[in-house]
Amino acid sequence: MSKFLLEHNFRRDQIDKTLFIKNKWEDFIIIQVYVDDIIFGATNDSLCKEFSTRMTKEFGMSMVGEFTFFLGLQIKQLNDGIFVNQSKYVNELLKRYKMHEAKHASTSIATSTKLDQDPDGKPVNDRIYQGMIGSLLY
Repeated sequence: MSKFLLEHNFRRDQIDKTLFIKNKWEDFIIIQVYVDDIIFGATNDSLCKEFSTRMTKEFGMSMVGEFTFFLGLQIKQLNDGIFVNQSKYVNELLKRYKMHEAKHASTSIATSTKLDQDPDGKPVNDRIYQGMIGSLLY
């Protein structure tokens, strides 16, 4: 695939080697290859049509259509912009850690509260806590 794109005047990004860009006059098309998925977009619709026709002919690529979900990100394309969020992922995390019915709060604790030990408190499971933090970092 890379060889094919390079032969058709795409240039490979210096940092992300799975990202390809092709300029055509003042327009451009950008292609991201991820394992067996290809995401592409352009500043001109004809570049997308040309690319999709060429890829279908060369590789038998099937077009799924406008994408709405990629690598855990939800994508919503509207006339006034493209919006990306992770609400599905967050909802799955809340269910996994049995917090989906928890009371919502903009700040979980007052910022002026001084934390100290709670000798009578319930012990925290280190594995679960580390899993939660790791999931949030993702």
